[in-house]
Amino acid sequence: MTTHPDTAVLPLDQPAALLGGLSPIEFMARHWQREPLLVRQALPGVEPPVTRAELFRLAEQDDVESRLVVRHGRGDGEDWQLERGPLPRKRLPPLRQPDWTVLVQGLNLHVPAAHALLTRFRFVPQARLDDLMISWAAEGGGVGPHFDSYDVFLIQVAGRRRWRIGRMPDARLRPDLPVKIIENFAPEQEWVLEPGDMLYLPPGWAHDGDAVGGECMTCSVGFRSPHRSELARETLLRLADAVDDEDDAGTRPVVYLDPGQPATTTPGRVPAGLLRFTADAVRRALDEPGALERALGEYLSEPKATVSFEIGDALPAGCGVILDPRSCMLYDDRHVFMNGDSWHAADEDAEMLRRLADARSLDAATVARASDALAELLAQWCDDGWIHPWHGA
Repeated sequence: MTTHPDTAVLPLDQPAALLGGLSPIEFMARHWQREPLLVRQALPGVEPPVTRAELFRLAEQDDVESRLVVRHGRGDGEDWQLERGPLPRKRLPPLRQPDWTVLVQGLNLHVPAAHALLTRFRFVPQARLDDLMISWAAEGGGVGPHFDSYDVFLIQVAGRRRWRIGRMPDARLRPDLPVKIIENFAPEQEWVLEPGDMLYLPPGWAHDGDAVGGECMTCSVGFRSPHRSELARETLLRLADAVDDEDDAGTRPVVYLDPGQPATTTPGRVPAGLLRFTADAVRRALDEPGALERALGEYLSEPKATVSFEIGDALPAGCGVILDPRSCMLYDDRHVFMNGDSWHAADEDAEMLRRLADARSLDAATVARASDALAELLAQWCDDGWIHPWHGA
C-alpha cells in the first residue's frame, strides 16, 4: 500500500529537536510507553496558541470543555475545588490570587495554531492522537499530584512550571475530593520548565506541576488509551446495528422459534436452544467479512460529543481539498472512515482517500483525477463541512 505522509510530520529517521535529537523511530523505540524524556528547547521561540484573555473567553463557551481547579490552603489543611465550564469570567478568582488554574480541552478544535502544534506529533497513529489541552495557572496553580492512563507531552509555552514526577505503583488517592489527588506522592525527579521546554510522560507516571515565578501556560498533547471494555462495548454495539435480521431468502425477520420445547417444571431456567440461537447471532455478526474492522474504525473516528460542523461551501472545479481540523479520517485495507462513518474503497479512489487521511489534504491535480463517485463523495463532505476547498500546492 502506498503511503502519503503529512509533510508537516517529522522525517521518521532524522534527528529532531522536538525529541531532543532523537528521530521519531528512536523515540518510539526507547521512550514511548517506557521512560520519561525531558527535552530542553524542544520548541525554541514557541508562542502560546492563545492569549490569557482568549483562553478565558473560550472557557465561557458552551461548546468548549473547560475546568477551573482551585487549591485552598497547603499541607494538612489543603482542600481542592473543581468547577466545570462554561466558566463566565466573573466566576474566576482574581488574577493576583495564587493556586488556581483554568484548563481548556480540545483547543485544537477551535484555534488553528493549536491544531498546527498538535500536527507535530502525527508520527504516532491518528487513531491514538486525542487532543491538545491548554492550562493557564496563577502563581502556585496546578491540579495536584496525579497520574494519567495515557501518554502525554507537556509543552511549556509561557512562564515557568515546576514538574515533579515519580513511579507510584502503590499510589493512594485522597478520599472525598472532586479531583484525583495522590495522597502518598513521592517524587523521584524535579525540573523547572521554561518556554520551549517539553516533558514526555508514559502512562502511569505520577506528576505534579505548579506555576513558579508568576503565571504560566502549558500545552498538553494527549493520546487515547481506550479500555478493553470500552472497545468491546462500542464495537459490539456497532456490530449489532449492522446485523442482517432477515432470512436467507430476505423475506422475513429471523426470530427464535422452539417448536420442540417440552413442558417444564423449571420455568425459570433459560432454554438451551435460546442460548444457542443467541450465540449463533453473535458469531454471524463477528464472522461477516470486515465487520469488526468497520465497527472499530467507525468508533475510533467518531467525533467527541462537543464537536459539531457548520454547513460548508460547494467544492469548485479545479480546487484541492483539506480536512477540517475537527475531522478524524482513518483507513484500513478495505475501508475509509470519516467522523464515525465508513465507506468501502478500492483502486485509485482508495489510494486518493488514503492520501487524504495521511496528508490531510489533496491538491487540485489529484482531485481532478477522482472518479465520478469519489467526486460526488468529496462534494458531499464539503457540504457537510468535513473538508474544505483548498488552493494550496
